[in-house]
Amino acid sequence: MQPGTDFKMAAVQANGLNFSFIEMGQGPLILALHGFPDLPRTFRCQMAFLAAAGYRVVAPFMRGYFPTDAPPDGPYESAALVQDVLALIDALSQKPVILLGHDWGAQAAYGAAIMAPHKISKLITMAVPPGLSGSFITNPNQQRRSWYMYFFQMPFAEKAVAWDDFAFLERLWQDWSPGWQYPAEEMAALKAAFQKPGVLQAALNYYRHSLNPANHRPGLSYIREHLGDPISVPALYIHGAQDGCIGVETTKGMETAFSKKVEKKILGDGHFVHQEKPEEVNRFIGAFLKE
Repeated sequence: MQPGTDFKMAAVQANGLNFSFIEMGQGPLILALHGFPDLPRTFRCQMAFLAAAGYRVVAPFMRGYFPTDAPPDGPYESAALVQDVLALIDALSQKPVILLGHDWGAQAAYGAAIMAPHKISKLITMAVPPGLSGSFITNPNQQRRSWYMYFFQMPFAEKAVAWDDFAFLERLWQDWSPGWQYPAEEMAALKAAFQKPGVLQAALNYYRHSLNPANHRPGLSYIREHLGDPISVPALYIHGAQDGCIGVETTKGMETAFSKKVEKKILGDGHFVHQEKPEEVNRFIGAFLKE
């Protein structure tokens, strides 16, 4: 079976937005949160595996990603994503849930676990360790890898990303996961999504709103101030040793961000490790969920 062929589509109101999502399976809820530039089906292999293991996996289109609402003025900073996750948990489950996050989804998951640990039983994150922001200041190699974050602050960034049928997105995937022959249909789906009105601007606004204090919303200050607090939820973290987006060296010392047990697994792959080596990632996830 091609992973992802049995998705169901649905939608739910949360945090004032209409969130569309794909889902598979029945049982305890796993909320799977995608990053940039990506879509919920990035977890297609994990969803099939976890559904077969007796879980209900819901993967929302994050705010701004069609067909979820894309408010033109945001907010799109990290604290808003945390609010979204907590509201989605309330809308979808009356019991604590498991969070699975990649890239921006990992960032949102950390914040949700900090702000409401009683709503989250376990945390699984990939490709972005907690405390990453310090590397933007102290790590020259990570500064070079993160060039696109600064480039996205430019007013012409939308035109550059969209140029030549969104070839920019292909370059990012190639640079971030060197050696991965990504499925053509996945890139086609990504490009189709970014062609939808408002999606490209919203995706870039994640970086514009998070990195520029002038774009911070006063009403989100309480969450922002606590995003560096200890994470008190049992966690599994997975990173690719060849990640061209977030260097593996940024995971050194990440354990100090957790006040409970955290398992760290490093695989010899890139930023999209869960797509590159789904069997290994699924094996780690399955073992962690049985603990």
